[in-house]
Amino acid sequence: MAETKKYNCIILLGPTAVGKTAIGVALAHHFNGEIISADSRQTYCKLDIGSGKDLAEYQVNGIPVPYHLIDIISLPAEYTVYNYQQDFYKAFKDIQARGKLPVVVGGTGMYLDAIVRDYQLVNLPENKELHEQLEATPLKVLAARLLELQPDLHVKADLQEKDRVIKALEIIEAKKAGYDTTSVDRPQINPLIIGTTLPRPLMWENISIRLRERLEGGMLEEVQGIHDSGISWERLEKLGLEYRFCSQYLQGKIESKDMLFDQLFIAIRQFAKRQETWFRMMEKKGVEINWLIQDKSKEKRINQAIELVSQKLKS
Repeated sequence: MAETKKYNCIILLGPTAVGKTAIGVALAHHFNGEIISADSRQTYCKLDIGSGKDLAEYQVNGIPVPYHLIDIISLPAEYTVYNYQQDFYKAFKDIQARGKLPVVVGGTGMYLDAIVRDYQLVNLPENKELHEQLEATPLKVLAARLLELQPDLHVKADLQEKDRVIKALEIIEAKKAGYDTTSVDRPQINPLIIGTTLPRPLMWENISIRLRERLEGGMLEEVQGIHDSGISWERLEKLGLEYRFCSQYLQGKIESKDMLFDQLFIAIRQFAKRQETWFRMMEKKGVEINWLIQDKSKEKRINQAIELVSQKLKS
């Protein structure tokens, strides 16, 4: 049976250290596409080694593959899910307008979920009293209130998630108060979502190898240089993982490089597990993810992904 919707973009997601970039770049090259990154730390300039920002990967046989939403913000600024969603919509429209296929690649679950399930995000004024009042109200009452105020609500499943109902009501109240909640109009997004991962032992091996390469390749020097440029240790630690632990080591909070490696290795493994849990949550909420074979060979997964996309885009 043919698909009932026409796909207009590809999303390739998965946990860390499973070769997402190589597969995504191959797909973009093969299908006349451009990459939109979904990596929360690669948005920042100068976070290169620690974030795995290998821009040399964005080419196939010497032919560059254009990418977006990498190196677009500078520390110490904060880049939020709202910022990402707005920038994503702009990049998506731009790529489509030039007749190219958007290919989203990354593992930041909240960024991906905000796009796929259309989070209603705005820069809202803080209204602690209203938020506490809504939190204390039963979901059934909140849902009825939202339907009364917004009878044309197009995603009824949102009524089953209290945080989304509360956010929608907060937006309505902000508009009533005259607050500007305008944002970039969401384009029509019909994604073919592909997932890639590896068995845990292979993933752990990849994480270990990559972490050793980053430490030997100047990651500590990168973090020290960012701090020396005026970015506080506190801000660097807020970036998490490599930047948090390297900052702690450079401050003397971690005694040795061996301890740094061991603690960071454990933290990255835990992070990969959380990513997989997030993707399973997305599936439980109705997001269809087409998982590739769990093969160590990126070439086999690339070939499977190309075959899958070829079949789906013809549907």
